[in-house]
Amino acid sequence: MTSHQNTQTMKPATAAKKLGVYLEATPAEFQEGVVSRSELNALQTDPPEWLRDLRRDGPHPRPVVAAKLGVSISGLARGGVTEALTTEQIDALKTENPEWLQKERATQAEVRKESVRIKEMQEKKAQRATEQN
Repeated sequence: MTSHQNTQTMKPATAAKKLGVYLEATPAEFQEGVVSRSELNALQTDPPEWLRDLRRDGPHPRPVVAAKLGVSISGLARGGVTEALTTEQIDALKTENPEWLQKERATQAEVRKESVRIKEMQEKKAQRATEQN
């Protein structure tokens, strides 16, 4: 009995998400085909020029925009940012630093602090449980 090795493929949208790029900005041949696991690995290890350009200049998908601005995806939506942005647009927003961005960055900082506090509390609890056994 022999096992069959199937090539694992994914939709272009999934591959774009894994590559951190905005699907609509990728070349037509990327959008219209399927991407195998080995092709994805090759794109990650030796990105072609179009991928390097997209990663550098955008347009960037919302998760990347949110990370570059230091806010959540929900925070982007609350700030009225619903479209992909270029690096230039992101830099302009950072320079402009509108009130919504300041508020969302502060919110995100509080969320991170709370996450750290909860993690530390859980670690202490786990340590006490280990010491009791």
